[in-house]
Amino acid sequence: MHLPLVPEWTIDIHERTLAAVRPLGNDYVDLMAASTAKPWADYTPRKGKASGAYMNPGAYDVHPYLLLNLAQNYEGLSTYAHEWGHAMHSMLAKSRQPFETADYATFTAEIASTTNEQLLARHMVETARTRDEKLFYLGQQMEGFRSTFFRQTMFAEFELRIHDMAEAGEGLSGEKFTALYLELLRKYHGAGMTIDPLYAMEWSYIPHFYRTFYVFQYATSISGAVFFAQSVLRGGAAERERYLDALRAGGSDYPVEILRHAGLDMTTPAPYQALITEFGRVMDQAEALLRTT
Repeated sequence: MHLPLVPEWTIDIHERTLAAVRPLGNDYVDLMAASTAKPWADYTPRKGKASGAYMNPGAYDVHPYLLLNLAQNYEGLSTYAHEWGHAMHSMLAKSRQPFETADYATFTAEIASTTNEQLLARHMVETARTRDEKLFYLGQQMEGFRSTFFRQTMFAEFELRIHDMAEAGEGLSGEKFTALYLELLRKYHGAGMTIDPLYAMEWSYIPHFYRTFYVFQYATSISGAVFFAQSVLRGGAAERERYLDALRAGGSDYPVEILRHAGLDMTTPAPYQALITEFGRVMDQAEALLRTT
């Protein structure tokens, strides 16, 4: 059975994403446009296909491959921008780095994808045609902050706590994990939030908990993404090139140093405070719209 590599309904997703990343410059947009036109991605969900979405960078002298299961909604659009952000990172790194240093750490990988998401969210808010549409995109932006910064930080604390329990010789069980997870849900959501105890089972289907302290990097990455998106949108060619140079650097230095060279020091409170400030700005914008008729 022949399956179209680029379904017709993805054309709008493709065009919106290219418009959103235009602040990254003509070279970035042209490379992305040429790459997304290639048969390198499988977009359509179907029976028997692996679930989720991911990007495989391919061998050093080969283009990236992408597996996606796109829905015809904002989530599908955001996933498209996210995974192509990873692919662009790989292509830019390979364009400047030899084989030995072309691969990059997770710490910087998720910045490339999440910056695209931040640019997309800003673009969708700015081009929204109605009050309700704008409120929807602001809500999606806030949900991104909640799920990628606050929730992943909670995940990281859970992962640390269960390793601490193991190192202390404490017996581990699903019952203990569930009790700990419920404790953290209540801690992170506050006393005013009612938490159904069923949510405490969530730990059991999150595979990242078994991948050597992976989850905290989502929280650091969205902080870096907010910094770079703001820097590019408010600045000029110099700010744009500093960000793109961080992607082109691949794994040529420690990831913290690569980001420091681009003007972002992740060892200070500044990027995390900036994310909280941005979250507040988006919330204020939504509340102001809600007061209008």
